[in-house]
Amino acid sequence: TVQTHTNLPTIRHSLSPPSSPFLMPSLYTKITIDQPRSKVWQILIQKEKWFYWNTFLYDRDPNRPLAEGREVFLSVRRVPGEEETEFQPKVTLLQPNICLRWKTSILGYTSEQIFELQDTGRDRTQYIHQEIFSGSLTRIIYPFIRQDEQRGIRRMAHELKYHAES
Repeated sequence: TVQTHTNLPTIRHSLSPPSSPFLMPSLYTKITIDQPRSKVWQILIQKEKWFYWNTFLYDRDPNRPLAEGREVFLSVRRVPGEEETEFQPKVTLLQPNICLRWKTSILGYTSEQIFELQDTGRDRTQYIHQEIFSGSLTRIIYPFIRQDEQRGIRRMAHELKYHAES
């Protein structure tokens, strides 16, 4: 069952294409979660339990834990009700309670997702999710997925907050 949430707080996000040909297009969102960083981290890295709260990213191989240098099998649903798109990112950084990064590359297109947690006070955590795109095909692919991908990472931030605070 997918839960919808109303009266969600506003979060900062960026949807702008690069202003210079040397900057890579990226998406960004952040939200404050009223829970300690360690609790938010445990929810974030238990990908086999994402289906309980996350309507954006899905685990396709629960037997393959997140580990630096390893590929994981995931899928993304940018818009609720649309078909899932499977992908196999390689975890490039797993820094407990601080940062998870993975990178997906196909010919001419790379997407790097960064999930970062920062302490913002007593039992409060800033969750930051950024996606950076690069490669020669980015100019072709990015305009088609940009808005839906931004909505998806924003939705995931709200769902993580709601789940962690429940």
